[in-house]
Amino acid sequence: MRILRRVFDMGASDRSYEGIRAWAEIDLGALAYNVTRLRAILPVDCKLMAVVKADAYGHGARGVAEGLSEAGVDAFAVATLAEGIVVRECVPEGLILIMGYTPSCDAGLLKAHQLTQLVVDGAHATALDSAGCGLPVHIAVDTGMHRLGIEASNIHGIESILNCKNLRVTGIATHLAASDSLDRDDVRFSNEQVKLFYAVIDELRGKGFEAGKLHIQASYGVLNLPELQCDYARVGIALYGVKSHNSGTALTPPLRPVLSLRAMVAQVRWIGAGESVSYGRTYIADRPVKLATLCIGYCDGVPRQMSGNGGMCIIRGRKVPIIGRVCMDLIMADVTEVEEVEAGDVATIIGRDGEEEIRCEDVAAASGTISNDILCRLGSRLPRFYVKGES
Repeated sequence: MRILRRVFDMGASDRSYEGIRAWAEIDLGALAYNVTRLRAILPVDCKLMAVVKADAYGHGARGVAEGLSEAGVDAFAVATLAEGIVVRECVPEGLILIMGYTPSCDAGLLKAHQLTQLVVDGAHATALDSAGCGLPVHIAVDTGMHRLGIEASNIHGIESILNCKNLRVTGIATHLAASDSLDRDDVRFSNEQVKLFYAVIDELRGKGFEAGKLHIQASYGVLNLPELQCDYARVGIALYGVKSHNSGTALTPPLRPVLSLRAMVAQVRWIGAGESVSYGRTYIADRPVKLATLCIGYCDGVPRQMSGNGGMCIIRGRKVPIIGRVCMDLIMADVTEVEEVEAGDVATIIGRDGEEEIRCEDVAAASGTISNDILCRLGSRLPRFYVKGES
Protein backbone atom coordinates (compact mmCIF):
# COMPACT_ATOMS: atom_id res chain seq x y z
CA MET A 1 0.00 0.00 0.00
CA ARG A 2 2.93 2.38 0.68
CA ILE A 3 4.15 2.08 -2.91
CA LEU A 4 0.69 2.49 -4.34
CA ARG A 5 0.07 5.50 -2.14
CA ARG A 6 3.13 7.03 -3.82
CA VAL A 7 1.65 6.24 -7.20
CA PHE A 8 -1.58 7.99 -6.32
CA ASP A 9 0.16 11.05 -4.94
CA MET A 10 2.94 11.34 -7.48
CA GLY A 11 1.23 10.27 -10.69
CA ALA A 12 1.40 7.34 -13.07
CA SER A 13 4.82 8.32 -14.42
CA ASP A 14 6.45 7.56 -11.08
CA ARG A 15 8.37 4.29 -11.48
CA SER A 16 8.11 2.50 -8.15
CA TYR A 17 5.99 -0.55 -9.00
CA GLU A 18 8.67 -3.18 -9.01
CA GLY A 19 7.08 -6.63 -9.23
CA ILE A 20 3.58 -5.48 -10.26
CA ARG A 21 2.70 -6.10 -13.93
CA ALA A 22 -0.76 -4.48 -14.05
CA TRP A 23 -3.27 -3.22 -11.52
CA ALA A 24 -6.37 -1.17 -10.83
CA GLU A 25 -6.34 1.77 -8.44
CA ILE A 26 -9.61 2.44 -6.63
CA ASP A 27 -9.98 5.94 -5.19
CA LEU A 28 -12.24 5.71 -2.15
CA GLY A 29 -12.15 9.49 -1.80
CA ALA A 30 -13.74 9.84 -5.24
CA LEU A 31 -16.30 7.19 -4.27
CA ALA A 32 -17.28 9.12 -1.13
CA TYR A 33 -17.43 12.34 -3.15
CA ASN A 34 -19.83 10.73 -5.64
CA VAL A 35 -22.05 9.50 -2.82
CA THR A 36 -22.30 13.04 -1.48
CA ARG A 37 -23.08 14.57 -4.88
CA LEU A 38 -25.70 11.96 -5.76
CA ARG A 39 -27.43 12.28 -2.39
CA ALA A 40 -27.64 16.03 -2.92
CA ILE A 41 -29.91 15.69 -5.98
CA LEU A 42 -32.27 13.14 -4.44
CA PRO A 43 -35.39 14.08 -2.49
CA VAL A 44 -34.75 14.42 1.24
CA ASP A 45 -36.43 11.13 2.17
CA CYS A 46 -34.85 9.09 -0.64
CA LYS A 47 -31.83 6.99 0.37
CA LEU A 48 -29.07 5.83 -1.93
CA MET A 49 -28.93 2.08 -2.55
CA ALA A 50 -25.43 1.27 -3.80
CA VAL A 51 -25.32 -1.34 -6.55
CA VAL A 52 -22.22 -3.46 -6.00
CA LYS A 53 -22.99 -6.41 -8.26
CA ALA A 54 -20.36 -7.85 -10.62
CA ASP A 55 -17.64 -7.29 -8.03
CA ALA A 56 -18.76 -3.67 -7.66
CA TYR A 57 -18.54 -3.13 -11.43
CA GLY A 58 -14.99 -4.44 -11.42
CA HIS A 59 -13.87 -2.19 -8.55
CA GLY A 60 -13.79 -4.98 -5.94
CA ALA A 61 -16.91 -5.62 -3.89
CA ARG A 62 -15.23 -5.98 -0.52
CA GLY A 63 -13.17 -2.81 -0.66
CA VAL A 64 -15.98 -0.80 -2.20
CA ALA A 65 -18.62 -2.04 0.25
CA GLU A 66 -16.39 -1.14 3.18
CA GLY A 67 -15.67 2.29 1.68
CA LEU A 68 -19.36 2.94 1.07
CA SER A 69 -20.23 1.85 4.59
CA GLU A 70 -17.71 4.36 5.94
CA ALA A 71 -19.45 6.99 3.78
CA GLY A 72 -22.73 6.21 5.54
CA VAL A 73 -24.35 3.98 2.92
CA ASP A 74 -26.45 1.23 4.54
CA ALA A 75 -28.38 -0.20 1.58
CA PHE A 76 -26.78 -2.34 -1.12
CA ALA A 77 -27.95 -4.23 -4.19
CA VAL A 78 -26.34 -7.28 -5.78
CA ALA A 79 -27.32 -9.75 -8.48
CA THR A 80 -26.63 -13.13 -6.86
CA LEU A 81 -26.72 -14.93 -3.54
CA ALA A 82 -22.94 -15.37 -3.57
CA GLU A 83 -22.45 -11.62 -4.08
CA GLY A 84 -24.84 -10.90 -1.25
CA ILE A 85 -22.90 -13.14 1.13
CA VAL A 86 -19.63 -11.38 0.27
CA VAL A 87 -21.13 -7.96 0.96
CA ARG A 88 -22.74 -9.14 4.20
CA GLU A 89 -19.34 -10.29 5.44
CA CYS A 90 -18.14 -6.69 5.01
CA VAL A 91 -21.32 -4.92 6.07
CA PRO A 92 -22.91 -6.63 9.11
CA GLU A 93 -25.94 -4.31 9.25
CA GLY A 94 -28.32 -2.81 6.71
CA LEU A 95 -30.25 -3.87 3.64
CA ILE A 96 -28.69 -6.13 1.02
CA LEU A 97 -31.10 -6.76 -1.83
CA ILE A 98 -30.55 -9.58 -4.32
CA MET A 99 -32.00 -8.32 -7.60
CA GLY A 100 -31.43 -11.57 -9.51
CA TYR A 101 -33.10 -14.95 -9.18
CA THR A 102 -32.39 -17.14 -6.15
CA PRO A 103 -34.01 -20.61 -6.15
CA SER A 104 -36.04 -21.72 -3.16
CA CYS A 105 -33.48 -24.41 -2.29
CA ASP A 106 -31.22 -21.57 -1.12
CA ALA A 107 -33.86 -19.95 1.09
CA GLY A 108 -31.95 -21.05 4.19
CA LEU A 109 -28.86 -19.17 3.05
CA LEU A 110 -30.94 -16.05 2.42
CA LYS A 111 -32.19 -16.31 5.97
CA ALA A 112 -28.80 -17.10 7.52
CA HIS A 113 -27.11 -14.10 5.93
CA GLN A 114 -30.03 -11.70 6.45
CA LEU A 115 -30.47 -11.04 2.73
CA THR A 116 -33.57 -9.62 1.08
CA GLN A 117 -34.68 -11.30 -2.14
CA LEU A 118 -36.39 -9.59 -5.06
CA VAL A 119 -39.33 -11.84 -5.97
CA VAL A 120 -39.52 -12.09 -9.74
CA ASP A 121 -43.06 -13.52 -10.14
CA GLY A 122 -45.81 -15.45 -8.43
CA ALA A 123 -44.20 -18.86 -8.93
CA HIS A 124 -40.97 -17.61 -7.39
CA ALA A 125 -42.90 -16.25 -4.41
CA THR A 126 -44.78 -19.50 -3.92
CA ALA A 127 -41.57 -21.52 -3.96
CA LEU A 128 -39.85 -19.24 -1.43
CA ASP A 129 -42.96 -19.19 0.73
CA SER A 130 -43.05 -22.98 0.76
CA ALA A 131 -39.51 -23.06 2.17
CA GLY A 132 -41.01 -21.68 5.38
CA CYS A 133 -38.02 -19.54 6.36
CA GLY A 134 -39.84 -16.25 6.98
CA LEU A 135 -37.92 -14.21 4.42
CA PRO A 136 -37.97 -10.46 3.78
CA VAL A 137 -38.64 -9.81 0.09
CA HIS A 138 -39.22 -7.01 -2.38
CA ILE A 139 -41.62 -7.52 -5.28
CA ALA A 140 -40.43 -6.82 -8.81
CA VAL A 141 -43.21 -5.25 -10.88
CA ASP A 142 -42.79 -5.30 -14.66
CA THR A 143 -43.94 -1.96 -16.06
CA GLY A 144 -42.38 -2.39 -19.50
CA MET A 145 -38.79 -3.64 -19.16
CA HIS A 146 -40.01 -7.24 -19.76
CA ARG A 147 -36.98 -8.81 -18.12
CA LEU A 148 -37.97 -9.89 -14.61
CA GLY A 149 -41.07 -9.10 -12.60
CA ILE A 150 -44.77 -9.75 -12.29
CA GLU A 151 -46.90 -7.87 -14.81
CA ALA A 152 -48.24 -4.58 -13.47
CA SER A 153 -51.68 -5.51 -14.78
CA ASN A 154 -51.72 -8.66 -12.62
CA ILE A 155 -52.90 -6.99 -9.41
CA HIS A 156 -54.35 -10.24 -8.14
CA GLY A 157 -50.97 -11.91 -8.53
CA ILE A 158 -49.23 -9.11 -6.64
CA GLU A 159 -51.82 -9.37 -3.88
CA SER A 160 -51.14 -13.11 -3.65
CA ILE A 161 -47.47 -12.40 -2.97
CA LEU A 162 -48.40 -9.86 -0.31
CA ASN A 163 -50.55 -12.54 1.33
CA CYS A 164 -47.82 -15.21 1.49
CA LYS A 165 -47.53 -16.41 5.09
CA ASN A 166 -43.79 -16.95 5.14
CA LEU A 167 -42.75 -13.89 3.15
CA ARG A 168 -42.52 -10.42 4.61
CA VAL A 169 -42.86 -7.86 1.80
CA THR A 170 -40.68 -4.89 2.72
CA GLY A 171 -40.54 -3.19 -0.67
CA ILE A 172 -41.79 -3.01 -4.25
CA ALA A 173 -39.66 -2.05 -7.24
CA THR A 174 -39.64 -1.63 -10.98
CA HIS A 175 -36.92 -0.94 -13.55
CA LEU A 176 -36.91 1.75 -16.23
CA ALA A 177 -35.99 0.52 -19.70
CA ALA A 178 -34.89 3.76 -21.38
CA SER A 179 -34.10 6.29 -18.66
CA ASP A 180 -30.63 6.83 -20.13
CA SER A 181 -32.20 8.44 -23.21
CA LEU A 182 -33.61 11.95 -23.55
CA ASP A 183 -35.24 11.11 -26.87
CA ARG A 184 -38.87 12.26 -26.78
CA ASP A 185 -40.34 8.79 -27.25
CA ASP A 186 -38.03 7.27 -24.65
CA VAL A 187 -38.86 10.02 -22.13
CA ARG A 188 -42.54 9.37 -22.77
CA PHE A 189 -42.00 5.63 -22.23
CA SER A 190 -40.16 6.23 -18.94
CA ASN A 191 -42.94 8.52 -17.72
CA GLU A 192 -45.54 5.90 -18.62
CA GLN A 193 -43.60 3.29 -16.64
CA VAL A 194 -43.47 5.60 -13.62
CA LYS A 195 -47.18 6.38 -13.89
CA LEU A 196 -48.06 2.69 -14.17
CA PHE A 197 -45.92 1.80 -11.14
CA TYR A 198 -47.55 4.40 -8.92
CA ALA A 199 -51.00 3.32 -10.14
CA VAL A 200 -50.20 -0.19 -8.92
CA ILE A 201 -49.05 1.15 -5.55
CA ASP A 202 -52.15 3.33 -5.19
CA GLU A 203 -54.43 0.40 -5.93
CA LEU A 204 -52.67 -1.83 -3.42
CA ARG A 205 -52.80 0.82 -0.73
CA GLY A 206 -56.46 1.41 -1.51
CA LYS A 207 -57.04 -2.25 -0.66
CA GLY A 208 -55.22 -1.91 2.65
CA PHE A 209 -51.85 -3.39 1.69
CA GLU A 210 -48.54 -2.01 2.90
CA ALA A 211 -46.20 -1.56 -0.05
CA GLY A 212 -43.02 -1.07 1.98
CA LYS A 213 -40.06 0.78 0.50
CA LEU A 214 -40.41 1.88 -3.13
CA HIS A 215 -37.62 2.13 -5.69
CA ILE A 216 -37.68 2.85 -9.43
CA GLN A 217 -34.50 4.63 -10.49
CA ALA A 218 -31.19 3.15 -11.49
CA SER A 219 -28.26 5.49 -12.28
CA TYR A 220 -29.80 7.24 -15.27
CA GLY A 221 -33.16 7.35 -13.56
CA VAL A 222 -31.45 9.39 -10.84
CA LEU A 223 -29.59 11.61 -13.30
CA ASN A 224 -32.56 12.27 -15.59
CA LEU A 225 -35.51 11.87 -13.19
CA PRO A 226 -34.10 12.88 -9.78
CA GLU A 227 -37.38 14.30 -8.54
CA LEU A 228 -39.21 10.97 -8.29
CA GLN A 229 -40.61 10.32 -4.83
CA CYS A 230 -39.11 7.00 -3.81
CA ASP A 231 -37.57 5.49 -0.69
CA TYR A 232 -34.46 4.21 -2.45
CA ALA A 233 -32.53 5.04 -5.62
CA ARG A 234 -30.46 2.14 -6.97
CA VAL A 235 -27.23 3.74 -8.19
CA GLY A 236 -24.71 1.62 -10.07
CA ILE A 237 -22.50 2.97 -12.86
CA ALA A 238 -22.88 6.62 -11.78
CA LEU A 239 -21.63 5.75 -8.30
CA TYR A 240 -18.27 4.96 -9.90
CA GLY A 241 -18.15 8.32 -11.70
CA VAL A 242 -18.70 6.88 -15.15
CA LYS A 243 -21.35 7.23 -17.86
CA SER A 244 -22.43 4.14 -19.74
CA HIS A 245 -21.39 5.75 -23.01
CA ASN A 246 -19.98 8.97 -24.46
CA SER A 247 -23.22 10.86 -24.99
CA GLY A 248 -21.48 14.19 -25.51
CA THR A 249 -22.91 15.62 -22.27
CA ALA A 250 -21.17 15.75 -18.91
CA LEU A 251 -22.46 13.98 -15.84
CA THR A 252 -24.77 16.18 -13.81
CA PRO A 253 -23.93 16.42 -11.02
CA PRO A 254 -20.22 16.26 -11.88
CA LEU A 255 -18.81 12.98 -10.59
CA ARG A 256 -15.26 11.65 -10.28
CA PRO A 257 -14.03 8.41 -11.88
CA VAL A 258 -13.13 5.96 -9.13
CA LEU A 259 -11.01 3.46 -11.09
CA SER A 260 -7.70 3.81 -12.91
CA LEU A 261 -6.14 0.95 -14.87
CA ARG A 262 -2.38 0.83 -15.27
CA ALA A 263 0.34 -1.54 -16.53
CA MET A 264 4.10 -1.82 -16.64
CA VAL A 265 6.10 -1.36 -19.83
CA ALA A 266 8.00 -4.61 -20.42
CA GLN A 267 10.06 -3.73 -23.49
CA VAL A 268 10.84 -0.85 -25.84
CA ARG A 269 12.23 -1.50 -29.33
CA TRP A 270 12.33 -0.09 -32.86
CA ILE A 271 10.80 -1.78 -35.88
CA GLY A 272 11.34 -0.78 -39.48
CA ALA A 273 8.95 0.32 -42.19
CA GLY A 274 7.10 -2.68 -43.60
CA GLU A 275 7.35 -4.74 -40.42
CA SER A 276 4.16 -5.98 -38.74
CA VAL A 277 3.02 -6.07 -35.11
CA SER A 278 1.18 -8.84 -33.24
CA TYR A 279 -1.14 -11.60 -34.48
CA GLY A 280 -2.61 -11.51 -37.95
CA ARG A 281 -0.29 -8.71 -39.12
CA THR A 282 -3.18 -6.25 -38.83
CA TYR A 283 -0.72 -3.41 -38.28
CA ILE A 284 2.15 -2.84 -40.71
CA ALA A 285 4.46 0.09 -40.04
CA ASP A 286 4.71 2.70 -42.78
CA ARG A 287 7.82 4.22 -41.14
CA PRO A 288 10.27 3.30 -38.38
CA VAL A 289 8.24 2.91 -35.18
CA LYS A 290 9.33 2.84 -31.56
CA LEU A 291 7.24 0.11 -29.97
CA ALA A 292 6.40 -0.32 -26.27
CA THR A 293 4.98 -3.62 -25.05
CA LEU A 294 2.72 -3.38 -21.98
CA CYS A 295 2.06 -6.12 -19.42
CA ILE A 296 -1.70 -6.25 -19.82
CA GLY A 297 -4.08 -7.92 -22.26
CA TYR A 298 -7.56 -9.21 -22.87
CA CYS A 299 -7.26 -11.71 -20.02
CA ASP A 300 -7.07 -8.65 -17.78
CA GLY A 301 -10.09 -7.09 -19.46
CA VAL A 302 -8.57 -4.91 -22.20
CA PRO A 303 -10.91 -5.46 -25.17
CA ARG A 304 -9.38 -6.94 -28.32
CA GLN A 305 -11.44 -4.40 -30.29
CA MET A 306 -9.40 -1.46 -28.98
CA SER A 307 -6.64 -1.90 -31.52
CA GLY A 308 -7.24 -0.12 -34.80
CA ASN A 309 -10.34 1.67 -33.50
CA GLY A 310 -8.76 4.64 -31.78
CA GLY A 311 -7.65 2.83 -28.63
CA MET A 312 -5.07 4.83 -26.68
CA CYS A 313 -2.96 4.69 -23.55
CA ILE A 314 -0.83 7.28 -21.73
CA ILE A 315 2.91 6.89 -21.21
CA ARG A 316 5.06 9.61 -19.63
CA GLY A 317 2.14 12.02 -19.80
CA ARG A 318 1.57 11.54 -23.56
CA LYS A 319 -1.35 9.81 -25.26
CA VAL A 320 -0.18 7.17 -27.71
CA PRO A 321 -2.08 4.72 -29.96
CA ILE A 322 -2.44 1.02 -29.25
CA ILE A 323 -1.33 -0.89 -32.35
CA GLY A 324 -1.57 -4.51 -33.47
CA ARG A 325 -4.02 -6.99 -32.03
CA VAL A 326 -4.45 -7.02 -28.27
CA CYS A 327 -3.00 -10.28 -26.96
CA MET A 328 -4.07 -12.32 -23.94
CA ASP A 329 -1.36 -10.86 -21.71
CA LEU A 330 0.23 -8.02 -23.69
CA ILE A 331 -0.56 -4.97 -25.78
CA MET A 332 1.67 -2.80 -27.93
CA ALA A 333 1.75 0.98 -28.25
CA ASP A 334 3.42 3.36 -30.68
CA VAL A 335 5.70 5.58 -28.56
CA THR A 336 7.75 7.03 -31.42
CA GLU A 337 6.94 10.60 -30.35
CA VAL A 338 7.62 10.04 -26.64
CA GLU A 339 11.19 10.55 -25.46
CA GLU A 340 13.05 8.34 -22.99
CA VAL A 341 10.42 5.60 -22.71
CA GLU A 342 11.94 2.45 -21.22
CA ALA A 343 11.05 -0.82 -19.56
CA GLY A 344 9.61 -0.19 -16.10
CA ASP A 345 7.62 2.88 -17.11
CA VAL A 346 3.93 2.93 -16.19
CA ALA A 347 1.23 3.07 -18.84
CA THR A 348 -2.30 4.24 -18.09
CA ILE A 349 -5.14 2.55 -19.95
CA ILE A 350 -7.92 4.19 -17.91
CA GLY A 351 -7.23 7.22 -15.77
CA ARG A 352 -5.07 10.33 -15.61
CA ASP A 353 -1.34 10.88 -16.00
CA GLY A 354 -0.23 14.50 -15.85
CA GLU A 355 -2.49 16.64 -18.02
CA GLU A 356 -3.82 13.73 -20.06
CA GLU A 357 -6.79 11.53 -19.21
CA ILE A 358 -8.46 8.50 -20.76
CA ARG A 359 -11.92 7.88 -19.39
CA CYS A 360 -13.61 4.51 -19.30
CA GLU A 361 -16.15 5.93 -21.77
CA ASP A 362 -13.29 6.48 -24.25
CA VAL A 363 -12.18 2.86 -23.98
CA ALA A 364 -15.78 1.73 -24.44
CA ALA A 365 -16.21 3.89 -27.54
CA ALA A 366 -13.01 2.50 -29.06
CA SER A 367 -14.26 -1.02 -28.35
CA GLY A 368 -17.84 -0.68 -29.58
CA THR A 369 -19.43 -1.32 -26.19
CA ILE A 370 -20.49 0.48 -22.99
CA SER A 371 -18.51 1.44 -19.90
CA ASN A 372 -20.39 -1.07 -17.75
CA ASP A 373 -19.03 -3.87 -19.95
CA ILE A 374 -15.46 -2.56 -19.79
CA LEU A 375 -15.45 -2.31 -16.00
CA CYS A 376 -17.17 -5.63 -15.35
CA ARG A 377 -14.76 -7.57 -17.57
CA LEU A 378 -11.63 -6.47 -15.68
CA GLY A 379 -9.87 -9.71 -14.85
CA SER A 380 -9.53 -11.33 -11.43
CA ARG A 381 -5.73 -11.48 -11.71
CA LEU A 382 -5.57 -7.67 -11.60
CA PRO A 383 -4.86 -6.61 -8.02
CA ARG A 384 -7.09 -3.78 -6.76
CA PHE A 385 -5.34 -1.20 -4.60
CA TYR A 386 -7.44 1.18 -2.53
CA VAL A 387 -6.19 4.70 -2.10
CA LYS A 388 -7.96 7.72 -0.72
CA GLY A 389 -7.90 11.02 -2.53
CA GLU A 390 -9.91 14.10 -1.62
CA SER A 391 -13.59 13.51 -0.93
